[in-house]
Amino acid sequence: MPEEELATRVADVLAVDADGFREQAEADAEVIKDAIDDGVFDNPQAIVGFEYEFYAVKDDDCALRRVPRRLLELIGFEKELGLHNAEMTTSPQPLNAHGLAAQESEIKARLRTALDVTQSERMRLVSDALWTIPPEGEDATTYLTDSVERIATTPNGDERSIRVATNMSGSARYHAMANTDQAESAGMRVDAPHVSLQADTVMPESLITSIQPHYQVAHAPDLPLYFNYALRAAGPLLALGVNSPFFPPDLYDDEATADEILADAWMEHRISVFETVLNDPATGEGKVRFPHDLESVGEAVDRVADDDTIVPMPVDEGERFDDGFPHFRRKHGTYWRWVRPVFGGPTRSAANARIEFRPIPAQPTVRDSVAFLAAFAGILESLTRLEHPVIELDWEIARENFYAAMRDGLEADLTWITNDGKETTECLELYEDLLAHAEDGLTNRGLTEEEAAKYLYPLRRRVRQAMTPARWKREQVSAELEDGAPLEAAITAMQRGYVRRQTETLLEGSFADWIVD
Repeated sequence: MPEEELATRVADVLAVDADGFREQAEADAEVIKDAIDDGVFDNPQAIVGFEYEFYAVKDDDCALRRVPRRLLELIGFEKELGLHNAEMTTSPQPLNAHGLAAQESEIKARLRTALDVTQSERMRLVSDALWTIPPEGEDATTYLTDSVERIATTPNGDERSIRVATNMSGSARYHAMANTDQAESAGMRVDAPHVSLQADTVMPESLITSIQPHYQVAHAPDLPLYFNYALRAAGPLLALGVNSPFFPPDLYDDEATADEILADAWMEHRISVFETVLNDPATGEGKVRFPHDLESVGEAVDRVADDDTIVPMPVDEGERFDDGFPHFRRKHGTYWRWVRPVFGGPTRSAANARIEFRPIPAQPTVRDSVAFLAAFAGILESLTRLEHPVIELDWEIARENFYAAMRDGLEADLTWITNDGKETTECLELYEDLLAHAEDGLTNRGLTEEEAAKYLYPLRRRVRQAMTPARWKREQVSAELEDGAPLEAAITAMQRGYVRRQTETLLEGSFADWIVD
């Protein structure tokens, strides 16, 4: 899309009345709460869904690639923030053996097609948490911060300057964030050990990609109970999934040594990138954060409606069920919490209240990704049904667990309460309890013990071997440094090794195949 046309669309977005938008969102919230009281958002059983993000690279040297928009349409993927991103959303399925199998089959079928099509473009889609090799002939700093100003005419005939990120997808919502009066609400920076990048737009967020399991509760008023359990499982599950200890080398501060960067790297920088790009450092918690416990489903609705509005997007009339509360639905798009409630559905019969679990980074293989979907769903099924005592874990400790997992992965000191009410910080004891309940939740939904064990095997293997994708990456870079390679060469070699191993295992293997006993 030409930059001038995009700037005009952004100007149209910025003309939306913020006060009126907020009032409409609050009115929509009352519509949703009335519908919840009427049972509209209830379902006969739990349902699961999945979002899966990728980035594109050149198939020969793994340099980042921009994905042509026509190609995204051809493979049935959706655009994300960066021009290099692509996203897949699966069809919701009942939580049972057939539903989980359908999730995995749909991911593989669509991804296989996408890989075949992109191969003809000498391109490959990569499942990874944070890219480290910039586009050929470019550096990461410029790619993430390059922007231009364009003059656009507003709906009332005035002219205003609009800043457009050069490498961001042509979505007016993304670009409007840098031009709204609330732009200062976003940090638009990356602040991590030995990395300090400042931008004029939210483009640095495109460093990261994730997977997002969805769990639809059967009875909407019960959502807070599931939500609060999900908060307590967030730290341990994140620790199992960490996958982004390194940045593109040119983002590191000049004075930082390779040894310092290796020693101080967090295991999941994706968490800090999302928070520092979208949160104002001068304010309190920010919009991207670990959320507080919920006391009622009405509180969940109100939190979304009351959340700070950065971009009051225009709302078009539609025929979906959730077009009956369109301002709330729009506002939810910028309700950034690591665990968040969602209320929606294309039809009245498909209306649902669900939990989106957002901490997990993109994983090395499809099987690993589906393992997290199965584990998350099984955990929520079992912990709530058995009234597991971990619900008594203080919220502050659950939050500390989350950020400790971000920093140290499986080496973090995490606190858990086991099924017998015992508080523990022992890693093996924690995961024995957590994954046993994941298996219990799956078998209670009709899976055989063998089927449940197969889904959870990749995660159990990580615990037994004390090995996560992030640790694998650190070991690869450490070995390269010990052999005398400079940091840039070490990170590049690791990244190419990651893509090579993924090429061999993405559809049919798992990260467990990468681990040497």
